[in-house]
Amino acid sequence: MKTPFRNLRLAAAGVLFLGIRAGAAAANEPQKFPLDSLKGLKLENVKGEPSTYRGRRAVRLVEEPPQPGKQPAYGDAMAVLSESDFGDGTIEVDVAGAPTRGAVEAARGFIGLAFHVQDGSHYEYFYLRPTNGRADDQLRRNHATQYASAPDYPWQRLRKENPGVYESYVDLEPGAWTHIRIVVSGAEARFFVHGGDQPVLIVHDLKLGKTRGKIALWIGLDTEGYFSNLVVR
Repeated sequence: MKTPFRNLRLAAAGVLFLGIRAGAAAANEPQKFPLDSLKGLKLENVKGEPSTYRGRRAVRLVEEPPQPGKQPAYGDAMAVLSESDFGDGTIEVDVAGAPTRGAVEAARGFIGLAFHVQDGSHYEYFYLRPTNGRADDQLRRNHATQYASAPDYPWQRLRKENPGVYESYVDLEPGAWTHIRIVVSGAEARFFVHGGDQPVLIVHDLKLGKTRGKIALWIGLDTEGYFSNLVVR
């Protein structure tokens, strides 16, 4: 016969087990950021505003004009998700990027996601060059996607030291909504575009190593960028 004391212990154990399961389930729940306002975003070298673009609510980002006497901070234009804390896992978001009106010839509509953001100058990022996706020049097409790591491994260094290793081709259309997904495990990351099952770019040696930090919406030179429906798992 079970004693009252034993029954109490079993009940307590059951409550503890259910609590652990509930906590684990909560930990695995995806974090959703609709990006229909600037709430929770810290703007760094960008101007941002809520917007409606091609039928959906989004956050619009463009570069902040440089202060008099200062050069533009190309490469560090981003909106950091203040409440994010990301190590390993998956980040996905819908983006649409195109060169701004009057952009320089080198503009490509650069748009993507930064992660492991530890301050305004140390982070990893994957991004798209939308105008390269359907260019007549095959070499430009091969540069449609890019991985880089600030501040020590910009795209120029990676391309020079390891041609073709940190960038790849994918079909892109400037200004079109494009789904991107980054999957990080330790010092490895995989970049998926258009909801594909296979990554378009694999990086086995993230330059900041196994670490964690915040997530940010990232744009490059002379880009008008839109971001919507970010999910973190």
